[in-house]
Amino acid sequence: MKPFMDEDFLLQSETAKKLYHDYAEKMPIIDYHCHINPQEIYEDKQFASITEAWLGGDHYKWRVVRANGYDEKYVTGAGSDWEKFEAWANTLPKCIGNPLYHWTHLELKRYFGCGKPLNGGDAREIFDLCNQKLREKEMSVRGIIKQSNVKLICTTDSPADTLEWHKKLAADKTLEVKVLPAFRPDKTVNIEKPGFVEYVAEMEKACGMKIATLGDMKKALALRLDYFGENGCRVSDHGLDYCVCSPADEKELDRILAKALAGETVTQEEADQYKTGLLLFLGEEYAKRGWVMQIHFGCLRNNNSAMFRKLGPDTGYDAMGNSEGAARLAGFLNCLEERGALPKTILYSLNDADNSIIASVMGCFQKDVAGKMQLGSAWWFNDSKTGMVKQLTDLANGGVLGNFIGMLTDSRSFLSYTRHEYFRRILCNLIGQWVEDGEYPCEMEFLGKMVQDISYNNTVRYFGFEL
Repeated sequence: MKPFMDEDFLLQSETAKKLYHDYAEKMPIIDYHCHINPQEIYEDKQFASITEAWLGGDHYKWRVVRANGYDEKYVTGAGSDWEKFEAWANTLPKCIGNPLYHWTHLELKRYFGCGKPLNGGDAREIFDLCNQKLREKEMSVRGIIKQSNVKLICTTDSPADTLEWHKKLAADKTLEVKVLPAFRPDKTVNIEKPGFVEYVAEMEKACGMKIATLGDMKKALALRLDYFGENGCRVSDHGLDYCVCSPADEKELDRILAKALAGETVTQEEADQYKTGLLLFLGEEYAKRGWVMQIHFGCLRNNNSAMFRKLGPDTGYDAMGNSEGAARLAGFLNCLEERGALPKTILYSLNDADNSIIASVMGCFQKDVAGKMQLGSAWWFNDSKTGMVKQLTDLANGGVLGNFIGMLTDSRSFLSYTRHEYFRRILCNLIGQWVEDGEYPCEMEFLGKMVQDISYNNTVRYFGFEL
């Protein structure tokens, strides 16, 4: 029996151990997609408790605590820090097979020096240990980033954002990590969703212009793209419920936009047409600027209406959806290619059944740049051992695994950088198994460079980051 989560955790062969310990383990981290707050980096936040650091905003954990029968008081409600931590500690031991179990214990070991399994019996001891450790200077936000060997972070920012905190970070000569904004224009794209009209008003204020037509919206977005570019942005991100490809002429799109701005309900067909038109414009703009376009799709959001009204979005009530098929994805990419304006693109589906579809579709548009089209890392509900193995295997089966740009955290937590370790161990174990099974020669120097490239080097080259 192997020890619980020892130094060879998840590494099941000698080849895997060598690949990880000699090559992957010490590589730096680039977190090119996350949801952390740049203000907290600038202010070098010191967390008041492990509950705040671990459970504040983490809807992954909230879902399983609810599933264990706890009242919302102990999740997002008025429960004390200790009560919420205790609920989490009582829930975690039942989460065998859930990546949360591994993530939690990697974080305990790497940041708090605690090798004990977290359970109800040891909860108070671990709670006190972590809280005491969090008072140390090296456990401030910047301290956590430094000890995690993170070199660059891309946050997620809406087009109307002032980027105030990014400007302050850029001017801070003491900062040891580069922090860049990422352009996330979902609120300008999702014309059918609540808040669209209000967000257009925010854009008007940010740009100092009236937005009444699609041409106006394009001009406003171009102004914000210029502004983000001046502040270091090199990547965009789009969260779509499903793929769209319903082209329409600009006159029709003006009509649809005017209808929405008048407070009228747009049909699904109209929404798809507007989204397609705006996304094609944005894709062209990204290509012109040399930016990377990320598209996340296949999410069914806010399924529990009562809890959405109570807590709002991103609180643990989203689920895996349907991407609406390969034809729309291929059609959208083809529209951009026809215009000579397909940027470097990373495609993620929340439904892992889409991996092979994405790999085959993106293969139709590879050219000029190694790995121009990327099958994004296992995302959200797929961010697990089995999900990562499937994503890596599907990419290897249908593409070029050696060109993959690797892992991201997609997290709101500064303690989530151990997910890169988790990914690297899984990557090395998978490649090691192929070698051990005689499916690939034991060319250790070449394989070692490959896992280093997937862990870090490919990311630097792909995005063109200057470090």
